[in-house]
Amino acid sequence: MKTNSADIEVAIALPIDGTFTYSVPEHLFPFISVGKRVLVPFGRRRITGYVLGPGENADGYENKLILDIPDETPLFPKSAIPFFRWIADYYMYPIGEVIRSALPGGLNIRDFMTVAITDAGQDALAGNELSPLRREVLTHLAHQGPCPQKSLSKSLNREVSHALIRTLEGLGWVLITRELSRGNTRSKTERHVALIRSDIPEDRFHASRKAILDALASHDGELSVHQLKAQVPKAGGYLKFLADSGYISIFTKKVYRDPFGESIAPDEPPTLAEAQRTVVSAIMDAMGKGFASYLLAGVTGSGKTEVYLRLTAEVIGQGKSVLVLVPEISLISQMERRFRARFGENIAVLHSGLSPGERYDQWTRIVNHEVQVAIGARSAIFAPFDDIGMIIVDEEHDTSYKQESELLYNARDIAVVRAKQAGGIAVLGSATPSIQSCYNVVTKKFTEVTLKERVRKRPLPEIRIVDLRKNRDEQGIRQFITADLYAAMKETLARKEQILIFLNRRGFAEFPVCAACGDPVGCKNCDVTLTLHQTDNAYKCHYCGFTLPSASRCPTCDSSSIKLLGFGTEKVEKAIRSLFPSASVARMDRDTTARKGAILGILKDIRNHRTDILVGTQMVAKGHDFPNITLVGIICADLSLCFPDFRAGERTFQLLAQVAGRAGRGERPGRVILQTYNPQHFSIASARDQDFRAFYEGEIAFRKALLYPPFSRMIQLKISGKDKARTRELALALGDACKALLKREKGFSDAVQILGPAEASLFKIAKRYRWQILLKGANSGVLHQFVRQAMAENPAIFKHRNVKVAADVDPLGMF
Repeated sequence: MKTNSADIEVAIALPIDGTFTYSVPEHLFPFISVGKRVLVPFGRRRITGYVLGPGENADGYENKLILDIPDETPLFPKSAIPFFRWIADYYMYPIGEVIRSALPGGLNIRDFMTVAITDAGQDALAGNELSPLRREVLTHLAHQGPCPQKSLSKSLNREVSHALIRTLEGLGWVLITRELSRGNTRSKTERHVALIRSDIPEDRFHASRKAILDALASHDGELSVHQLKAQVPKAGGYLKFLADSGYISIFTKKVYRDPFGESIAPDEPPTLAEAQRTVVSAIMDAMGKGFASYLLAGVTGSGKTEVYLRLTAEVIGQGKSVLVLVPEISLISQMERRFRARFGENIAVLHSGLSPGERYDQWTRIVNHEVQVAIGARSAIFAPFDDIGMIIVDEEHDTSYKQESELLYNARDIAVVRAKQAGGIAVLGSATPSIQSCYNVVTKKFTEVTLKERVRKRPLPEIRIVDLRKNRDEQGIRQFITADLYAAMKETLARKEQILIFLNRRGFAEFPVCAACGDPVGCKNCDVTLTLHQTDNAYKCHYCGFTLPSASRCPTCDSSSIKLLGFGTEKVEKAIRSLFPSASVARMDRDTTARKGAILGILKDIRNHRTDILVGTQMVAKGHDFPNITLVGIICADLSLCFPDFRAGERTFQLLAQVAGRAGRGERPGRVILQTYNPQHFSIASARDQDFRAFYEGEIAFRKALLYPPFSRMIQLKISGKDKARTRELALALGDACKALLKREKGFSDAVQILGPAEASLFKIAKRYRWQILLKGANSGVLHQFVRQAMAENPAIFKHRNVKVAADVDPLGMF
């Protein structure tokens, strides 16, 4: 959509609040439109901006002109702008950074500062009056040539400040220039060949040339050069002659990179159960009547995905679009297969597992209205549809919907906002709904629809609890594979059925400790113990990626006597292979699924029964449908109960109930062996009884008594920096400022509670020391107002160069 004025509103892709007005030069005016990128001058820099609409020209002020428009077509529709503005306001994040986060990576143009030594600098280097750091910088530039300023510190392994570079520039010893770096993501093109005429005369090359023309004719007159050479291997040597002679044309054409892999055969929709028909009918009745939000609470295996498919068919039949969110990349392939089988190529996928080019192509297909359905993980909430009829959030309880870096949004929550802005329907589905969503049903924000039975009335799995306290004196394998679990596994394998073994801890041993001095082998960057990964012969940090060779000695006393305590999925996998040597065993965790396509291969092997026993972390607990898995073994159900977080009970119940739900989803009944040290804990007892309602009633009473969400709202101020003392100083200063504001402003004194500042539970991660302040209150608007006023009054704290302060609205983690 073209703007109506030569002045435009632009959001800058920098951490700067607000938007700016620029003018469009006459020669670019025909190409400007909302949703396109523009290259604009900003101070001394040239920066990517995003056109939001007509701008307002302040009296007496001459706007700067935009420099370029990189896009032929908009990257997002006009209807997305209110959504971006809402996110920027609610999460207190610059709108330009919101849009940058939403778009496929690698698109933006940026400029960077390059530093080069001058002749005067060479002369200064020859003298003896330079300080050591100045000499080091000039020597590096003299030997290595011009380089970006940011790389100087990295190359010299010491801080090279901007002030130092400017000082050297002032002395005439270095020259600073600014260069543009184009984004590395763009459309893919291929050479194509099209048939013009086929009346080729007979000569000694007739057969080969005729084969090329026949191949083109049999494919509607056009093939890519790659496809043509696959059919006619020697085609490359004849194309120039045929083009010059007017028989074919050769041209470049944009093509989409294919992220799907294998083709999917169409399916036949099954007959719906009565409960499914009731749910579909209830939601379909609301279509076309404005915004509505539904909580679909359905037990595991109750056919929620088929409900999603029927609703999607109805929405796209009305000419609208559907957005489907799933919490993990591992689930996308399963959901994508189901949707492609029903809707063919009318599907796009968006997730971080795609290459930048693949993601850009999928985004472009949506922008160009070539598909009506998009499936993806949390970032897919930004899919550039302008006619959304429904947003589906599968496994809505899952914490993976929360983004924990940069823009700290919750995709589940903003999915409801986007559906409301579009006048569409939000459907949030789960077998173990979040406490927040259940409370939204109680307060009439959501309407609940239920599926209380599995499809074909298949029984829920029988869950048996094994008390690990009775097993504490066992040694070796028997510590974590009890006699009950071993016997159940043996019986299951004898029946040629599959087994899932669950442990939410990866690696081989998570607590290596020195037998000589007693110190654990810890990460040098984080306050955590390293985990031994035997397959990689290394100790690894699961927070920052730091590694040590497995042959390393104790960092404290240099002893080689390291005891490997604790266990993870790698050790469990090794133990199971020794117990059942004839069984095919696979492992599914972050280590085995890091390579592209690995998840798909593991799932395919399970589906085709090439795997007998699957060992996995929480990745295996989320919505997978493995019909031949009849036994689930939960190694230790208590791990998540130990977290210092008021949601620990909720997460434990959800995780156990979800992983138990992987059993017995086919024709044969399932059973679960749940091993625990806390058999009486109400989260574990509720999971055993598969009674979500009982869990909710117990948990909601606890939340209400302590005024935790959903009975209050929270904003967490996260303070982190590399300097321990400076970070502490700023955290305490921010705490004092917040308390002074609370005391001074009567509107806040009774509405905001301040907890902290305090060191985070994990005090140091990736060389950054972490503090936090927790703000609680009944009213979200008042909390936001309090934080905004604190930001406005304390810019030196919130905009500090070396200590980062971030506001996490509705935090999920208390670490």
